Amino acid sequence: MPYDPTSQSNIDELKTNHIHLDLTVDFSAKTLTGSAELELEAITDKVSKVVLDTSYIDVRSVSSNGKALQFDLAKRHEKYGSALTITLGTTLSKGTKTKVNVEYATTQDCTACQWLEPSQTVGKKHPYLFTQCQAIHARSLLPCQDSPSVKLTYSANITTPLRAVMSAVPTGEDKHAAGDKTTFKFEQKQRIPSYLIALAVGNLKEREIGPRSTVWTEPEVLEAAAWEFVDTENFIRTGEELLTPYDWGRYDLLVLPASFPYGGMENPCLTFVTPSLLAGDRSLVDVVAHEIAHSWMGNLVTTENWEHFWLNEGFTVFVERKILGRMRGKAHSDFSAILGKKSLQESVNLYGQDHPFTALRPCLRGEDPDDSFSRVPYEKGFNLLYYLENHLGGAEVFEPYLRAHVQEFAGRSINTDDWKAFLYSFMEKTFGQEKVDLLNKVDWEAWLAGTGMPPVDNKFDDTLAKACTCLCKKWDDSRHTNPPTGFSTEDIKDFSSTQKVVFLENATELVPLPHGHLDTMDKLYELTNVRNSEIRLRWHLLCLKADYEKIYPEVVAFASSMGRMKMCRPLLRSLYKAKNGAELARETFIKHRSFFHPIAAAMIAKDLGLSK
Repeated sequence: MPYDPTSQSNIDELKTNHIHLDLTVDFSAKTLTGSAELELEAITDKVSKVVLDTSYIDVRSVSSNGKALQFDLAKRHEKYGSALTITLGTTLSKGTKTKVNVEYATTQDCTACQWLEPSQTVGKKHPYLFTQCQAIHARSLLPCQDSPSVKLTYSANITTPLRAVMSAVPTGEDKHAAGDKTTFKFEQKQRIPSYLIALAVGNLKEREIGPRSTVWTEPEVLEAAAWEFVDTENFIRTGEELLTPYDWGRYDLLVLPASFPYGGMENPCLTFVTPSLLAGDRSLVDVVAHEIAHSWMGNLVTTENWEHFWLNEGFTVFVERKILGRMRGKAHSDFSAILGKKSLQESVNLYGQDHPFTALRPCLRGEDPDDSFSRVPYEKGFNLLYYLENHLGGAEVFEPYLRAHVQEFAGRSINTDDWKAFLYSFMEKTFGQEKVDLLNKVDWEAWLAGTGMPPVDNKFDDTLAKACTCLCKKWDDSRHTNPPTGFSTEDIKDFSSTQKVVFLENATELVPLPHGHLDTMDKLYELTNVRNSEIRLRWHLLCLKADYEKIYPEVVAFASSMGRMKMCRPLLRSLYKAKNGAELARETFIKHRSFFHPIAAAMIAKDLGLSK
């Protein structure tokens, strides 16, 4: 039986096979109004009720085949929302199917939806709506079994005055004779979990960037986005060479307004990405390699529940770096792994070495999975797979296993025990007892249940990192020379953007540099005016650690215009801790709170001690 501690739905009795949405977008009221029809199947005998997850949804009526059904909306659970219990009026036996239609509307409190005023968009003329359902926010978009253990197909009719796009394939559109509305139709024939249902509505234009890829965005940034993501097809083909044929038909990209809280969201057929990737030099498009890798790891093979999230993200990071290694060389992918290990250490430090959320397989009973999300499932998961590959004999052993993993579990939701059992089975059948003996030497308890950093310290090619380390040491050694000498613009002339990031991160680990040194560094390397958001973030964090108040206005401007949590959260958190920065951090957040997505706003409020 499926198990999910973060869902209140009766997934042990029923499964959803298909959902059809019929929704009207109202930008004035900031609501979605309409219906969700769920096709359900009993997976056990004597099923007399349906329990669905909802959160802040206004449920208006429930019916089946035109007949009204009794329903009860329970008192809200603080983290998991309100269980919607529907009395079927009949008893279903195992294998029996039924349909339930729920008429409902979203409300202002629904965390999946962010409604943007025209002033919050690039064009400043039209409103914008986008959704973000991971981890457990689909229940505030529609009543559903909001668990990754349940995989379903879906279709939708979205009626709106502006262009609608979804994590599905468009199947047509009907222009209304009266008024300015159009009904856009979609269908997703692949089975997906509820958290991958996604919708965006706005002044959107499209540009083809490959044989199966289109980029969507506001017209003002369409040219820049099309240029930035021109290598998308190469990423897809490399993934196919490594794994299996791409199974989703389209791989389109939607570049969202700046309040989007993530770097990317792997919504099938239409990946959502942050505009912070538009660096103008294609230096940040590795995020697309990550989201494409999700097409296999996460979307095709899915975690059973959020306690096993590493099966989505650890595998995706591992495949992402395989793709980058094939396209750009092992030194590049290993450099990414070095950077990843540092971000993992930062997450461990933030939680605390012994915090249960630093375990690869945490217990989430009674927990909001958003609170447990960090770099741990990504990078600790990657490090486990990297260790296993080397331990078992290298890529020639492990890459065939990766492909077999996708073939075995495609279309299914799995847990860590399922993964481990198949790993053992594959190695024994393909390579014999020798590999099983090696697997038996792995300290599984330390890897899966142990807190803190991984039990094995993997070594990576540090060729690209050495130059960063040397330059950082040179600055450290110069701290007692005022003004610092021996530095020039040539120092970083040949650095990639990632090397600049690593140099700044290494500098952040030092005892704070004198303000005069930061003045010189900025003058030579032009860091305050840099367009690359990753470099800009690290420069700001370096300055904040040194209480360099000259940077505070830049931090405020960046943090209040970039809703990507990877950036706004550490910036506001660091400003809060910096000298004379606490009140400024709080004021900045309060003033711009409506800019941030509800998920991001809740997390930042906790960071700044402002949560209820």
